[in-house]
Amino acid sequence: QKRSFVNKFTEIFRAIQLELQYSKSEILELYLNHLPYGGNIEGAGTASLFYFGKAPMALSLSESVILSVIPNRPGSLNIQTRLAAIEQSRNYWLHYFNDDGTFNRNLIAEALKEPVAIQKHELLKIAPHLSLQLKNTYKDSARITCTIAYYRQVQVENILKRYVEKTTTRNIKNGSAIVIDNVTGNVLVYCGSNNFNDRLNAGQVDGAKGLRSPGSALKPFLYAKGFDLGLYTPGTVVYDVPITINGYSPKNYDETFSGPVTVNDALARSLNIPAVNTLNEIGTPVFVKELQQLGFQSVENKNTGLSLALGGCGVTLFELTNAYAALANKGMYRPCQLLQYRKPNTSIPVISEAAAFLTTQILQTLNRPDLPAAYFNQTFKMPKVAWKTGTSFGRKDAWAIGYNKRYTIGVWLGNFDGEGVPSLNGAEIATPLLFEIFNTMDYASDKQWFASPKTIDYHYVCSKSGHLPSAFCSQPIMDAFIPDKTIQQFCTHMKEVMVNADSSMSYCNSCIGLSPYTVKLYPNYPANLLNYYIQEKIAYKVVPAHNPACQRVEHSTGPKIISPTHEAEYLIETSSHVQLMLNAEADNRTGKILWYINDKLVATSVPNQPVFVHPPIGRLKITCSDESGRKSTVRVVTKAF
Repeated sequence: QKRSFVNKFTEIFRAIQLELQYSKSEILELYLNHLPYGGNIEGAGTASLFYFGKAPMALSLSESVILSVIPNRPGSLNIQTRLAAIEQSRNYWLHYFNDDGTFNRNLIAEALKEPVAIQKHELLKIAPHLSLQLKNTYKDSARITCTIAYYRQVQVENILKRYVEKTTTRNIKNGSAIVIDNVTGNVLVYCGSNNFNDRLNAGQVDGAKGLRSPGSALKPFLYAKGFDLGLYTPGTVVYDVPITINGYSPKNYDETFSGPVTVNDALARSLNIPAVNTLNEIGTPVFVKELQQLGFQSVENKNTGLSLALGGCGVTLFELTNAYAALANKGMYRPCQLLQYRKPNTSIPVISEAAAFLTTQILQTLNRPDLPAAYFNQTFKMPKVAWKTGTSFGRKDAWAIGYNKRYTIGVWLGNFDGEGVPSLNGAEIATPLLFEIFNTMDYASDKQWFASPKTIDYHYVCSKSGHLPSAFCSQPIMDAFIPDKTIQQFCTHMKEVMVNADSSMSYCNSCIGLSPYTVKLYPNYPANLLNYYIQEKIAYKVVPAHNPACQRVEHSTGPKIISPTHEAEYLIETSSHVQLMLNAEADNRTGKILWYINDKLVATSVPNQPVFVHPPIGRLKITCSDESGRKSTVRVVTKAF
């Protein structure tokens, strides 16, 4: 303020207030933190870093005196134009301290000889995205001490920057990385982007907190839930065949099908259809609740369907990496820490230790498609980690998340503007970056691994079904299971059928009568697998047609309509010959299917093969029935246009 009696009395009053409120040391600290050093540089600590490139405690006596005298005359002691004046002022005070006996005379003599070398240093910009985030969150804090490990942060920042520079030639311009210490729960590395200063490619966007589609990266949690509910073991056989559930027909990444596969293979190979079937069996609300417990804040039941198994939701790299850390910590989820000296967050059990271990064992398998083929020919060490990749629809996001006992590391690659790239996928693009970071941070990662918990046991199962062997199972294999959780059932992949002498007709208990018969084994395949075999022209042993003279009405599950979809609407162009496809899956004992529309017979077909009809316009009741009287019904609406 201007020099006046009023302003001077105001300053006296403020000084008395400071004396009453703070100690001398606190007042001095406040003073040092607000000293002007020219331009926008404020505070002795900032000036020390900016002018000398070192922290205040590392300053020499000469440098300390220089920082003491500049605030007295910040204009006339300009570091860029008045170095001689600064040296003169420094020497004056050094001679004063010498005469006063403030410092050792030899120390002062060395300070007088020290040249005045002041230049502006580039301030450290380590973890800039996190720094801005913490600064905006804790606006009233004078000092914020985060969990970032300086050396590790610099390492990963350099690796990420170099790696994305190489992928830029493929139009992949952005990347992010997170590293979590599994023991402490601290975030050791936080790279929001590969280059904060890259304004051309939106480098200041924080990719670690951006909502993106995870692709297949949620599948491990889906199967872990299946293990916990007792629905599966790693050896349980599931079916990778074409399916349609309420109009939803998922496809695999390579648009092929594998038929019967184990859960182990389904997860290791990241097959989509078994994952969708698993979610359908578990229930979307149950899986959503598990994801919410794992910290996924944007996943909700509203508008969430079976596509959730394939990444039909939004997650962040920060959330995803933290969730995988739960698998590394025996299924215990703990929100990771960004600030030091805070009470550790409480861990909550989300996945059982046994399910987490079974999932980990699958994810550390090397014989899988998301291991880049080039890695088999490279000479550097493969880290022992459990990992999973993900590629979002439209190839807009490539993920790779991995963990061992010490660290959980997550990387994301793509474009912040959402541009898709044909060559972008988690296996070829994200996995090499993940492995490079792991090899840098924990080269000897194979020295320790997760031990099998006592809550896991082992038994023999049939290799054809993954269930307990029956008398006809000739190839039992060892499989892990969770006692008191895993639902135990005996294998039924084969069944006994009573047939006549030439195996051209089958009988049931109601029609066997006095006819001579023999008992033979036939495959007891589910209807969707039979449909796949027929479409792919894969031979299998067909059960002979049932005795046509039999009058028994079957009450077991009959053919299942897979087209049309229940409660769907279909637009029919009346001026053309557009037809409605009717198709149903049936088991290995169904020979013929009868189709009815509004209780009127319109067509006959064999199981698992479509038939086309001209439907009437309006609400339709469509029914299919087999020779045994088993049937299923759907209702649809057809509209003319």
